[in-house]
Formats: sequence, structure tokens, C-alpha cells
Amino acid sequence: MLLLHEKYKPVVRVLLKAGCCCRCVLRFCCVGQQDPYKLPYEVCEKVNSAGYEFDSVAFSVSLPPQFSVREHALWLFIKQEVGQQLLKKEEIVRLKDVYKWIIHPLLSEELGVPMDSKSLFTVSVVFAHPKTDGDCHFLATFCPDCFRPAKNKQSVFTRLAVVKALEKIKDEDFCKHFPCPPSSSEMGCVTEEIQCVHAPVYIAGRYNKYSRTLPQTPWIIDGERKMESSVEELISEHLMPAFKVSHFNFSSSGREDVDVRTLGKGRPFAIELVSPHRASFTQEEIKALQQKINQSDKIKVRDLQMVTREAVAHMKKGEEEKTKSYSALIWTERAIQENDIQFLNELKELKIFQKTPLRVLHRRPLAVRTRLIHTMRTEYIDQHHFRFYLKTQAGTYIKEFVHGDFGRTKPNLGLLMKTTADILELDVESVDVDWPPALDN
Repeated sequence: MLLLHEKYKPVVRVLLKAGCCCRCVLRFCCVGQQDPYKLPYEVCEKVNSAGYEFDSVAFSVSLPPQFSVREHALWLFIKQEVGQQLLKKEEIVRLKDVYKWIIHPLLSEELGVPMDSKSLFTVSVVFAHPKTDGDCHFLATFCPDCFRPAKNKQSVFTRLAVVKALEKIKDEDFCKHFPCPPSSSEMGCVTEEIQCVHAPVYIAGRYNKYSRTLPQTPWIIDGERKMESSVEELISEHLMPAFKVSHFNFSSSGREDVDVRTLGKGRPFAIELVSPHRASFTQEEIKALQQKINQSDKIKVRDLQMVTREAVAHMKKGEEEKTKSYSALIWTERAIQENDIQFLNELKELKIFQKTPLRVLHRRPLAVRTRLIHTMRTEYIDQHHFRFYLKTQAGTYIKEFVHGDFGRTKPNLGLLMKTTADILELDVESVDVDWPPALDN
């Protein structure tokens, strides 16, 4: 049985006289234990229909901003009736906490899982009240700086704005424009939104691309698809139904052109699967998904695994410092002999300056970037062709280094060989990032 401290009797009397419910009486008497608030009544929001798999639930609630106004009015009423020294405003138990104490056991019992504030699965309930703007409007007269229109906000009377205004407004001004105590509301709150969300899941791996007509991401120009598929889609089309998601975000350690293959151990990539309805997989199940993806003759993936969000950031670290290796089939306008290309084998750490290539200038800012060609190696084929192997700093435009991009890359292979040169085929041989961890699969 709960016994209130003797000093709170005046508070109980004035609150009951004002028409407060028993729970608000307990709040203003600073009762911080949960059990007294858990009176049995019909309240349990069911989330089973959302179709998520979860082993715990985090719960959040958003209450109408006018609740802060009405609570402030009750606080001023108590100060007037029993004196302001009896209790401090910050000691009042938050209404949001009380609601959670009521709803948590009901949700837990109904769903059969524990409530956990750190759970990856969250149920959010947003309440609204039709008189919120009307009850808060007077605050804008005294504190106009607190209420600024904002994008994606239907009303300027947000909870934070109202709380900020209540901290500024003088007690006498408040009491002149809002009843203390507040009158009983004729209308109750309405549930504006119930949202179930699971934290994102991240899948990482490396991919090889064997087609010269396959972009990394969907190639759509002016609403028209230019290529049938993409690396991103060939991977995600198997992951999305397995994790039961409708949206994802794809990222990778650099990208190759549509006509460039990616060989060797492949290019690191990560996929963020947004709000998955299923999030728990064994490594064997992930391996089975990898095998499904690898049924394609255009791509292959390896080292497929679930990773953390923090681990994905590692993929992007040191983007400028990492190296990449390429092989290319080169054509030269001038007839050459084997000894005409041997000098390239001796060049080390060649510094080049590249203006943003013309072919990407529509989507990247104009700049001059310094890059290093660490090593070069050649294999003579005939008078107009040779195989060219390069190890370069990440971010080097290989095609432009070969043909010069109308002098926008200096020096370039054509200048070094004193002829016009171009790439007929280009392959990425390695992306030197030790991520994600290699698996025995």
C-alpha cells in the first residue's frame, strides 16, 4: 500500500479539487515508483500485424505540446495555493514516464518479449490533440522568437518550442491568458501515428563484375533506364526478400565504369537494409544467400557477412591513401616496337595532375587533383597494341591518364610515348582495402 508523505496532503487536496486524475496527483507528489500507476484498464497497442521478428522492444511516445502548458498551469496553481517551497518543478514525475510505466507491462505481456530501451526494434506512438494550437497560441505573443516555421513541421507549436517559451514567460502573463488550474478537457487525445521500426542491418562483402555492359548502380537518365540491370540490383534482389525490406542503400569502395570489369578479390561493398522485418541470420544462411547471388554470370560476391554500422565507416576511411591496380589493353596511333614501351617499366611514383574529366564534369565540381602512378608494367603485343599494368593512388582517372582528355591530364601516356594512345579494354585487378574480413567460403 502506497503512503504519501504528510507534506503532500495540501497538494493532493488542491489537485483533486481541480479535477486531476489519480495518476497526475501521484506525479505532482513526486511518486517515482512504477507500481502505483499500473492500474488495470484497456490499453495495449498491438504490433504483431506489422510482421517484424524481434526478441525485445523499445518504446517511445510523443505527447501533445499542450500537455506542457497544462502541467505548467497546475504547477502555478499549486504555488498559489500551498506555496512554492513545498516541491520543486523538476521533481514532478514526467507524464511520459508514467505512460511508459503503464504501457510497458501490457506490451510485454501481449508480445511475449521484454521491454528494453536498447532494443533494435522500436514501437513509437504519437498522440495529438485538436486544441493544441489553440491552447499554445498565446505563448507566441509573449515569446515570438521561440516559434519559427520549420520545414516538415505542420505547426510551429512543437514540444521543444513550447517548453522554451514556458521557461521565458512571466507567471503573471501566463495566468492572465491561461486558466490556473486548467479546465477539464472535453476531448481526449487521439493516436496520430503508431510506427514500428527496426534498426538497419548492414551486409558487406566484395564483388567481381565480369560484364562490360553492367553499371554499378541503376543507369537511369531522364527517367529512362539505359541498362537492363546493375551490380547493386543483382545483389540486392536476393537480400531484400530474405530480410523483408522495401528500401536499401548501397555503397562501395569506389566505382568502376560500365565498360570496366572488376577482377581479383573484388571491390568492397556494403548494403544498408532499412527497417528489416527479419534481422537475425546465421552465417550458414548468409552463405546460402551468397550462393544465390553467385548464380549470375555477370557478377560474383565473396566474404558476404553481417557487419556493424561502425565497421562500414572503415570502408570509406583512407579513400585517398589506398591503392588500386589495373590492367588495360592499349592502342597507339604510331607503330611501336617492344623497346618503345620498356621505359615505362622504370617509372616510379609518377605525379600527374588531372582536371575533372569532361565525361564527369556534369556531376563533379571542376578541380585539379594530384595523383600518383606508383608503378607501371608493359607487355608488348604488336605494333599498335600492348598490355598495360598500373598500380595507382585511389581516385586516379585511368582512361584520362592514357588518352590525356584533351590535355586535361598532364603528363599522360600519349605525351610520354609521343603519340596518340587510347584504352580498348580496362579491368580493375585489385582494390587494396583489407575489408571486410576474409571468410573461408
